[in-house]
Amino acid sequence: MNKVKLNPDDVTYEKIVDTNRVAKVVKGGRNFSFNAIVVVGNQQGVVGVGTGKANEITDAIRKAKNKAVINAFRVPIVKGTIPHEVNAKYGPSKILVKPATPGTGLIAGGTPRALFEAAGIQNILAKSMGSNTPCNLVKACIVALTELRTLSQVAKMRGKTFDQLRDIPSNPAEQNNEEIDTTSSPNHKKKKIEKETSPEHFEIDQNVASLSSTPPIEDMLNEEVNNET
Repeated sequence: MNKVKLNPDDVTYEKIVDTNRVAKVVKGGRNFSFNAIVVVGNQQGVVGVGTGKANEITDAIRKAKNKAVINAFRVPIVKGTIPHEVNAKYGPSKILVKPATPGTGLIAGGTPRALFEAAGIQNILAKSMGSNTPCNLVKACIVALTELRTLSQVAKMRGKTFDQLRDIPSNPAEQNNEEIDTTSSPNHKKKKIEKETSPEHFEIDQNVASLSSTPPIEDMLNEEVNNET
């Protein structure tokens, strides 16, 4: 995970994904408490998710927001979408995320949509294929977003240049010379001569010659009509 330091003043997007009330049974009755999941982001590639628990719902939301700012990480965005397809899993939740062309929009459910909007992604396709429990689904989305890598990041991890990763030669003229050399090699000429002098080649040529020497069908029909008359 590429964690970054997010200033609370830079947060431009904040959304409460889920709130839940829980009860603990004690000797004197039941004690109620609340938990909340909050997503924050600056809509420029930085997003964070946090959870909070408290006896009051407002305190739970405040704690969740503070943790979301601390847990902020960067998401690679290429032309308004993600670099590649990702299939992630967390517990019983599974999610499939695919890049989309400009104009597609955010095709995603409520929980993943909040993360994509906070990160500033404009076009994306997402499908939940497991449990839709918000606490597990939001973590599956985090796993998917943290697995994204751009082409330059992969090249740096492998210790290669950008052109080497794409199999592009440093000098295009060298590639052209190599292609000419391979086609004009002695072995290539030898195979070509053997193919031309093979008996099968002569048989094919004779068959072609015999086919080319046959008269057209129209001439053959005219001759049959003349013979009958």
